[in-house]
Formats: sequence, structure tokens, C-alpha cells
Amino acid sequence: MAMPRARILRGPGRVLVVSTDPALARFVQLTLNHGVYLTKAVGGTPVAIDAVALWKPHLVVVDIDRPDDDGLDLVRSREERRDRLPLIALTKRGDLKTKLAAFDAGVDDIVTVPFSPEELVARVLALMRRTYGDEVPFVPVITVAGLKIDLLNQRVRSGSSTLRMTAMEQALLYFLASNRGETMTREQILDQLWGPDYLAESNLVDRHVRNLRAKLKDDWRRPRYIATVPGKGYRFIPAA
Repeated sequence: MAMPRARILRGPGRVLVVSTDPALARFVQLTLNHGVYLTKAVGGTPVAIDAVALWKPHLVVVDIDRPDDDGLDLVRSREERRDRLPLIALTKRGDLKTKLAAFDAGVDDIVTVPFSPEELVARVLALMRRTYGDEVPFVPVITVAGLKIDLLNQRVRSGSSTLRMTAMEQALLYFLASNRGETMTREQILDQLWGPDYLAESNLVDRHVRNLRAKLKDDWRRPRYIATVPGKGYRFIPAA
């Protein structure tokens, strides 16, 4: 029996992000918004179903941990329509029962939160290529606030300088930059990057921010990128 031919993707791939967590949605959007993909973020399943019909995305990234709205309803609606739109599920629950339920509902892949930007880019790329063919490109360099971030080699270019980052430093930079202009509490950062069950020493976030600032040559007294919000957390300064 001959395998069906992959659908052809012309122009940038459209990725719909479905989540009621604004910080998570922005993090996903920033990770994928680097010239290859166009992204749109929506909240609940009814809005997402409308967006699928009107915007016609090539792939959907759906948060299935939403308390008041079962993200798997979107997956089930796809199955009812016999629509093979590729779907990636996001979940903070890493247990086998959750994953089996998601796969049984019809998701194509699962990414456990917290995740590294590199992992999400690689999984989206792999699913897009399986669906639309090998011509789907991959551009690993993302530009944000004047910084060029190389996903594959974990490097950041600032002007003529090349800065090497650890995976966690890069993820921290992504998370703060994707929520630029907004204060991210230490609890939010811990939850996003280390996970809700991670038991950490009290200065873990501060230590990583300090290391990141040192590599960016960002003076905390006159910051260009990361400002301290006393008693709360940190804020990435929007580009002027």
C-alpha cells in the first residue's frame, strides 16, 4: 500500500498556541517566532476551534493542563472532523497516565513543561517535516532585543561579541525576554524553568540571573536588559 504524499507547505508555517497561561503562551511564541513560523495565541477551546477554521494553522501547540477547559477537547474535535492537523500537547504532569490519555485522544507529540527552547523547536520541526515534507526549513538563530540567540550552539551574540550560555541560562533569557515589560516573580521563574515540584535553595533564581547578567555585561544598577523589581522578581526591559 502506497504511503500518502506529504502536504505541501508554502511560505512560513502557521502555529496556533492554545493556553490560558499568558507567560507560557508568550514563551512558546518567542521560541518559534524567528522567521520560519508565524504564531497566534488564543485561550479556550471554543476560540481555538474558530481560529483553526479561520486562520488555518499548519500545527497546533495546546496546553492540556487548563483547569477550566480540557485542552484535549480540541484534539477530540479534530478527530471528529477527521482533520489531521498536527498537534503537540504541553503538560506539567509527567505521569504515564496523562501521556497515555493524551496520545489516546489523538495528539501527535507531548512536551513536558518545563522544556528547553531547543527541544520545542526540534519537536515542532520534526512534526512539520513528517506532515509537510523535508522542505520545511530550520533557522536556529532567534533575534530578541538586539541579542542573536543560537539555539544549537547555545551562544548569544551581542554586537560583535559572542557569549556562550548554559542551557538553563539560555532558557532563563528566553523566558524573561518573552515576557518583556512584565515582572516575573521568582516563583513563576522556578515553576517555568525547573518545574512545580522542584525543591530549590532560596537563591537559585538570583544566582542564575546574576550569571546571566555577567555574561551580558548588564549592570544591575543601570540595566540594559534585566531589571530587578525589589521584593518581587525580575523584568526584561523592552527595546526602546
